[in-house]
This record gives sequence, structure tokens and C-alpha cells, in this order.
Amino acid sequence: MGQPQKPIAAEQQILSLGRVLQSLREEDDVDVLIETTISYLKEEFDYRLIWIALYDRLNHILFGKGGITPDRDTSFLHQRVVLSPGDLLEQVVIEQHPLGIADLQTEIRAAEWRKIAEKLQIQGTIILPIRYKDRCLGLLLLGSDRWGFLLTGEAKARLMMVLGELGALLYQHEMHKQQKQTKRSDEPLLELLENLRPLTNLNQRLEAGVQATHKFISPNRTNVYWFDREGRYFWCRMSNQLVKSDRNSSNQQAPGMTVQDLSDFYYALAVNQIVSIGDARSSLKSHFTAKLLQRLKVRSLLAAPIIWQKNLLGFLAVESNEPRIWTETDKNFVQSVASLISLVTPTESMESTIKQIQEDAQLTGQVAQGIYSEQDLHETLHICAKRVLARLTATRFLLLQYDSEQNNYQFIYQSQPHNRRPLTFTLNPLKELDVQLLQRSTEAVEIENLDEDLRFFNWRPFLLESGVRSLLICKCTQSHIPAALLVITHETHRSWTTLEKDLLWAVSQQIGVIVRQWQLHNRTTQQQKTSQAFEQCLNILTKTQNSNEVEKKHLEHTALEQIASILGCPLALLLSWSPGENLAEIIPGVIDNSQFGIFSDASIPIQSEALIQWALVTENYLTLKVDNLPTETRKWLNTPDKGQILVMALRTNADYEITGVVLLADYQERRWSQQNLNAIATLISQLAWWRRQKQINRLLESTTEELRQLNWYKHRRLEEIQRITALSLKQIHDLGIPANELTQMRYQLLLRQLDHTATSMSGMLKLENWQLHISWETMPIASLLKRSLERIENLLHKQKLWIGVHGLGQPIDEQESPKNSSLVRGVPSSSAQSAMAIAGDIVKIELVIHELLVTACNRSPIGGRIDIWCRRLDGSKPSEAKQSSASVGAEHQTSLELSITYNGAIESQLLTELHQNTLKDVLAPSKLDQPPALHLLICQNLMLELGGELNFYQLPDNRVVSRLLLPLVSHDS
Repeated sequence: MGQPQKPIAAEQQILSLGRVLQSLREEDDVDVLIETTISYLKEEFDYRLIWIALYDRLNHILFGKGGITPDRDTSFLHQRVVLSPGDLLEQVVIEQHPLGIADLQTEIRAAEWRKIAEKLQIQGTIILPIRYKDRCLGLLLLGSDRWGFLLTGEAKARLMMVLGELGALLYQHEMHKQQKQTKRSDEPLLELLENLRPLTNLNQRLEAGVQATHKFISPNRTNVYWFDREGRYFWCRMSNQLVKSDRNSSNQQAPGMTVQDLSDFYYALAVNQIVSIGDARSSLKSHFTAKLLQRLKVRSLLAAPIIWQKNLLGFLAVESNEPRIWTETDKNFVQSVASLISLVTPTESMESTIKQIQEDAQLTGQVAQGIYSEQDLHETLHICAKRVLARLTATRFLLLQYDSEQNNYQFIYQSQPHNRRPLTFTLNPLKELDVQLLQRSTEAVEIENLDEDLRFFNWRPFLLESGVRSLLICKCTQSHIPAALLVITHETHRSWTTLEKDLLWAVSQQIGVIVRQWQLHNRTTQQQKTSQAFEQCLNILTKTQNSNEVEKKHLEHTALEQIASILGCPLALLLSWSPGENLAEIIPGVIDNSQFGIFSDASIPIQSEALIQWALVTENYLTLKVDNLPTETRKWLNTPDKGQILVMALRTNADYEITGVVLLADYQERRWSQQNLNAIATLISQLAWWRRQKQINRLLESTTEELRQLNWYKHRRLEEIQRITALSLKQIHDLGIPANELTQMRYQLLLRQLDHTATSMSGMLKLENWQLHISWETMPIASLLKRSLERIENLLHKQKLWIGVHGLGQPIDEQESPKNSSLVRGVPSSSAQSAMAIAGDIVKIELVIHELLVTACNRSPIGGRIDIWCRRLDGSKPSEAKQSSASVGAEHQTSLELSITYNGAIESQLLTELHQNTLKDVLAPSKLDQPPALHLLICQNLMLELGGELNFYQLPDNRVVSRLLLPLVSHDS
């Protein structure tokens, strides 16, 4: 099948569209393009109202270019329409999308067109943008007398093709027009450069720049404003309406302005930014824009800064009394002229600048010479401050140093006029942003207006209250936190030149050498102070005449003073107690501040006092704020709320008792140096050892005194008993021997026993007056055990105890020992007694065995059992025996192991303390301080002196063993 034939009307529309597009492409005149488009719309579309307008984007205005109306009155179609917010026409211009209106007569957002629609009976309306590359070039309005009349798809496509072609042609025409209208700025600039070359006076050069700028841009007024740093204001130095001007001129037409009034304008110029204010456009904030225009009495302004070596000298301004859009060419030309002026400005003051540089070099040289000579550092700073203040016309010269302990900045030197008082406050540490600012800075940091500048914010209240309004800050040393700062202040808002800031920077780096010398001097002084404190404290602690409690507390008080002097603390005290006590006593050391109060009579419970417990669980010193103290502590310790406390326990050894806590306090938070903290930790540790030594000495002296008294008393009593016994024996001998044979035999037996007792007592009184005498005897172990058991016979009967002896051979006949028959088993007869004999001080060994048997009886339950095990150990040697002169000198000797076992209760702590290798704290409360444990310790130590051993331990079946190791008589003896 063939292609269907197209309707004749469609062919006609295509042909008409092609003709109009061809006509548009071949035409260059804008008015002919618009007429061609209107004719096409009139022929091809059924609309009674057609209006085309071109858009001025700079002024936001539509210019009517014609159209058709029902009454053929087209005068209003050529009017200028100012777009306003909310208008339908502005909506299409901004959004660049077609807009359909069902009834234009009822549309309230098109006030003027609403009246026209009512007059011409227009209802359905379409508004289309004429655009190219997202740029609106104009509008097309089509109006119909029918309600809601809209375009069909085919008609809309043809219309958009025509409008697209028209938009492209209008865009090309506008670009061509802009290129023709663009002014060339290179030729005027080259001409200005040639005109500046022969001129030698700065005012003549300024005049040439102003005239060239005024001629090229054609504003109402062209001015050069000059900046006065001390007064911090701009004054009109040159104008196209004045040949020449100065700051004191009374007929100045262009007004001056202060930086205080227009800070944003000033700061924009200071960072080399051009300021442009035109019709509805501004590079500044609206508030400052209105203020600046009102101050200069203009409607438009273009200002370019004049800068030399980072210093703002002034600015070139072109001013217009009407709203004006400044082109890029205008901005570039003004900026170029301002740069040319900045290049020719320094030549006028070249000689004065060279002279000033020479004076600055002389100043820095004198400062350096003062530092490295024998001149006093304060005198050097005085001369330096005087000259710097005069050179920079400043008010105050401040040298600050960071105190790490106080965590603030303090004035270590300051200079000011005679009618100004020195600053007495301290400054808080810098915020992190300010610290980073100083660390990165390679020149002086300038603050022209302290009231508005937010840098160094936490210093502002103090400085403003002291009359400071502007300042320069330099770091003197390189450190994480700037340790030293040099600050120059002024009482008015002002700025400084780069040359002045470079001078202050050079001076500050030299002053850093002074600060480092001071730091070394202070460090040396502190080390000397610490050394003196060590020496005095050690001298105090080595004194031995403090035998009484009053002298001891006095020396502790003096030692606390030396410890507090290292940290400079106004409060130092000692919480002291003795081992086993529950309450601590306050020993005051230093109270140098009325803000502190101590209730010295308070009894402080050790277990519930937080400061004591915190110190006990801390291995070294502990620092804390007063805010962290509980209420109970505040009852006896009154300190300022912002204070700081250091506590440290008197610790000597991990196994030794702690007998006190040192407390140091300050009225404010401080960061003590690690060197000082280590020093006081050493002194406190030394104090702990000294106190422990003194306590041990007092304990030993007290114990020695008691034992001497006891020994004197018992010795004198034994002398009296010996005297009476000897007298009784003499009397018995004087009476004679009884006649009865049996009585005589018993009499002689008792008499021999009394003689033996008296003889042994005489020997003891003679040889063991103030020390033990080790004798050398031998005795069969069976005889020794038999005598020991006879001594505890009553105790065995009383507690119904059964006792057995094992390891000695044949048991004893019941007839030979009728008294022990029911209680003792296993002791051999006299014929077997010579099998094993022990050697040594038999009397003392017998006393030891007796003590062990008594302890076993007392700890055994009623009706219990006690076993004595004897075992011969060949070739053994006591591990820690201290052999006396009477003991066997062989390297290896035969020993007897005598073990006493019983089912009794014994404390595990007592067994631990009786162990020979256990470290004992003589000041700690112990069961070995009192009988019966004390008796066991004495026996244990005595056996070491006698060449044997005594150990105590517990078997897995809970039986208690007293193991005694005794030397046996060898076969060669």
C-alpha cells in the first residue's frame, strides 16, 4: 500500500513554518525579527492579543516591542514593565517555563494586564519565555476571547520552534552588542603609565590616576582616600573635583570615614578585595552597604584598595549618584589604577623609611647587646620597652610567662607611662584556637579593635577593663603552649604597619633569650631550694635526741615545713597513727593562709576517712580537687572550694604497716612540676622510714627496759631463794641423820636432791646473770622424755590425755613406772636408754620440750591423744642452726628428729608467723607479741642457738606437728 496523502492544511503549515524560520535566519535587525514573528503568529494562530517584550536582566525590566490587539491600539504594547516579586511575568522570567491562565480578567497577580484583559475582553492566555541556553531574553503573551483556550500539541511544537530560533538570534545580537560596547582598558592604562613616569610628587601622581579613572568610567565623582593608622580613619586626599586635599582641609567635598563605623568595608579592603556596590547588588552585607552609601552620599560605589607590603595605604573610589551596574571592565580598570598608585607611593617616603629601618636595626642590636653582656636583664628590658613604646607609639609593654603550676599567664615584666598603674591580674590559659594561631604565626598578631575582635576571647574582659583597645602579640619561644608572650597595647583603636610588626617580632625573639635565661635561673634556684630542703630534712631525720614524743612531733613538724616549701604549699599536715589503732591524730606542719582551717583535736577514723583510704590504695602520691572531698572530711579540713590537695601514704615496704598520710593543700588548682613531685615523694618516703625506725627504736627500748626490770627482779628473787635453800640445808645438816634406816634412806635421797638444786641454782646465778650460758652435756633421750613427762603428769590427768612415745625400742615395765601406767606408753627401760643420747645444754632442751608438751596439752581436746615420734637422722645437718662453741664441730652430724603431734586447733596466721623465712614487721600487731605464741617463738630461736631446729606445721588430717631436731651423741664421743 502507498503512503496516505497528507492533508493540504498540514502541508501549508509546514511550508509557512519553513518560510518564517528562513526569514528569521536571514535577518539581523531586532525590530524586523520581532515583526516577522508577530506576522507569523497572527497568520497561523487564532489569538486576538499578541505581545512580545525583551528582558533587561541587569535592571530586571521588560521592554515591549509590539504585537496586535483587537482594537488596534498598540501604544501600551511598547511600554516598559518593571518586574515585581510575585508577578506572573516575573515568574515566567525566573522559572523559564510556559504559563497558562484560564481567565486573565480574574488573575490578581497581573494587575496591569488584568485591566487590559477586561478592556479587550481577553480570557484564556498563554505566557511563554523566549530563552537560549538557560538565559531568558524576553516573553511572548498570547490572549484569546475564549476561556481556557490552550495550544494543541502540533501548534505548540511549531510555536516553540519559532521562539527557539528567535531566542538564538536575540542572544547572538546581544553578545555582538556587548562586544561592540566593551571598552578597552589597555590603552588608557598605558597612557596613564606614561603620564606617571615624569611626575615626582605623590599628589601629582594621585591626580593623574584620578583623572584617568574618571575619564574612563565617567562616574559623578572619583576620589583617593588615605588611611591614618593612629586615628584609624580614612580622609580624602585627592578628588577629581579638587586638585589637591589634605586631612585638615575645610572645603573638602568628599567626606571622610572611620574604621569604627564601617568595619566590614575596612576589613574587605585590608585583605585586598575590591568593593562593588551597584543597583540591587553589593559585595558587602546590606547593613554596611546602606551605611556606607549614606556616609558617602552616593547610590553606587566601586572601591579598590591601595596596598604596599601588606599595609593598607588607602583606596581609589569611583562614586555615582544614580544606581549603576559596574562591569568587569570597570572593576579591572579601577583595580589596575589602584595597583599603579601603590607602586609609586613608596618613593615619596623612601628616605624616611630607610632611616626608620636603620633605627630599628640599631634598636634590635642594642637589645641583643644587652642580653649577651653583663648588664642586668631588668635594665635591658627597661631600655627595650622604653624604645619600643616610643617607636610604636604604644601605651603598655607587657611580657607574660605561662606558669604551668598555676595554669595561667603572669606578668613577669611590664612598662607603662607614669600616669598608668601596672596590671595586677593574671590571665587565663589561651583557648586551643588561639594557641594554634600563635603556633602558626611568623609575625606579630594584630588586633586593631579589641571590642569587636573575638581572638583571645578569654583575655578580653581583663584587657578592656584596663583600657586596652588594640594590641600586638608575639610569641617569644617555640613550645606547645607559648611559654612567653610579648604584648604591646594601645588605648585607642589603631593598626600597625608591616615594618612595625616585623620590628616587634625581632625584638620578641631576642626577649625569648631573656626568658630562657630566667627559666634556667628559676630552675637552678628551685633545684637549690630542693637540695636545701633535702639537706635540712635529712639533717632533721638523722637526729637521735628525739627520745620523747614532744621532740618527735617537733621534728615531724619541721620536716613537713621543708616538704611544703618545695611545692610552695600553704598547708601541710600529717595524719598519724600507730599499728593496730583505729583513730588518726593530726600533726600540723604548715598553715600559712587564713583561708585554711584545721580542727586539730579531731579524732579521725582510719577506716571511714576517704582521704586516708584513697592514699592507702594509691602506690604513689594522689592529687585531687577540693570539690571531690566528702562532707565528713570537710568537718575537720576547711579549704577553699577551688583548692587542690595532694596526699601520700607513709609507705616503706609492701609488707610493712603504714602509719600515716601526708597531706599538702593549696588554695587554687595547680599543676606541680614532675621534678618537684618526685622530690617530695622521696622526702615523704624518707620520712616514712625515719618514723618507722623511730617507732622500732622506741619499741625495742621499751621492750629492753621491761626485760631488764623483769630480769633484775627474777634474779634477785632467785638469789633470795638460793640463800634460803642453802640456809635450810645447813640447818638440816646441823640436825644430823635420823636413826630409822628407811627414814634415813629417804632423808639422804631428798638431801641429795636439794644439794643438786642448790648447786645448779648457784651456777645459774653465777654464769647467767645478764646473758644465757650454753653448757655441754649428754643425756639419753629416754631419760629426758621421762623427766619431761613427769613434769606434765598433773596436766595429763586433769585433761584425761593419752600420750604415746614411738621409736625408742622396748617399752618400760609397769612396775618401774606405776604412776605413768595408765597414761604413758612406749618409753624404753633403763637398759635401752643408752641407745640414743642427745648432746647439748640439757636443761634448756628440757625446758623447750616441756614448753612444747604443755602447748600440746593446752590445745588438745579433753580425752585426746598426744604422740611423740623419735627418728634417727644419719648424716643430717640443721639448715639454719647456729652452732655454739659447745656444739659438735663436725661438718655432718647425726641428729634426732623429735615430733610431737596432737589433734588440736591452731591459727594459720600463727603458723605463718612462726615460719622462719617469713618477713616480719616488728611494728605490726602479732600473736607472737604475747604468750603462749611468744613462748613458742622464744623456744624456736633458742633451739637455733643450741644447734638444733624447731618447726611447726599442720598435716593434711589437721593434726598439728611440733618438729624438734636435736644433735645426737656420736659413737666416737
